[in-house]
Amino acid sequence: MSAVSTRPRVGIVGAGVIGLGIGWRLAKAGCAVDIFDRGAAGGGASWAAAGMLAAGAEAEPSEERLLALNRASQALWPGFARELEAASGIALGYRREGTLVIALNRDDLERLRADYEFQKGLGIPLDWLSAAEAKRREPHLAAGTLAAVHAPEDHQVDNRCLVQALIAACRGEGARIHENVAALAVDGEAGRARGLRLAGRRHACDAVVLAAGAWSRQVQGLPAEALPPVRPIKGQLLALAMDPTAPLLCHVLWAPRIYLLPRSNGRLVIGGTVEERGFDARQTAGGMLALLEAAWRAVPAIEELAIEESWVGFRPGSPDDAPILGPGSIDGLVIATGHHRNGILLTPITALAISDYLLTGHLAEAIRPFGPGRFADRGRENPNEDRRRAWTSASA
Repeated sequence: MSAVSTRPRVGIVGAGVIGLGIGWRLAKAGCAVDIFDRGAAGGGASWAAAGMLAAGAEAEPSEERLLALNRASQALWPGFARELEAASGIALGYRREGTLVIALNRDDLERLRADYEFQKGLGIPLDWLSAAEAKRREPHLAAGTLAAVHAPEDHQVDNRCLVQALIAACRGEGARIHENVAALAVDGEAGRARGLRLAGRRHACDAVVLAAGAWSRQVQGLPAEALPPVRPIKGQLLALAMDPTAPLLCHVLWAPRIYLLPRSNGRLVIGGTVEERGFDARQTAGGMLALLEAAWRAVPAIEELAIEESWVGFRPGSPDDAPILGPGSIDGLVIATGHHRNGILLTPITALAISDYLLTGHLAEAIRPFGPGRFADRGRENPNEDRRRAWTSASA
């Protein structure tokens, strides 16, 4: 997309934090922005998420390029939070205590040490804590805790407050949000996205941003090759009610097969299962049991807490577990989806990079490795290719 002298009219498909973040940036720059969603704004994966900003503790081998993107967005978060809170008047629940990762047995300890050494080797700031130091920081940890790693830059935000703030900020800048839109389709002509079709009428725009998360392949009107290879990854979560004046935890806590996030209002979010179940929205006994048992092993005192809520969300997964960002295969189409478990973390950099591309035609170096074209014409030497084809076929 080349730079234009006038601000483009942009139609965004998907009103989660990614679509809303892009819409806010564009509207603030003077663009005419319309954001469309199949349901309530922010009511999908963004509402179901936990809100971890864990670029460091989640870093894994073979994800070095994704780590660079994650850390770049993590660095943007403090300023992004201040700006958004000022624009919306809504506090985001942004907390800086950092993240603790704990080991509960000898196998856990070996994995923790290996992850620590790998992540430290990538330049991630981490602190190794003895069992006594971990218990000093979090007295309610299980008595058998052997050691912990503290990731001081891995913060958290209340994702539901983030959704509400982005909606308010978008509307404050004049962006129009259209909820519960049925039969939405891209209006393509001669290989170009020229707008959107909905409810028997056409909405003309200069560019279309596809940011519909796990539902991105269900948007009509595009050729199959233009649809991003995303599929839903089911996650079950629950929330317990702590006494806000005497919370059981202060840090985000990672333990074997579980994470726990304490909110300032006393809510304790526990997640999250990873299930290849399509759009199966059922909460299951097995899923809830797995969450509660793993959380109890890490923090036994949770057994006295009341269950406040349980829910299911669908992360948008891609074949390589990294986001899909940048110009699509037809002119006028821009892709911003596939963020998997990093949607909240990557909101600031996605909003900045995609809006800048639409405004100037310049594609930021940070997102160049994550373009949609990376999945085209890959041979079978790529171990993810067979998985991609299966996922694409299953979700088409």
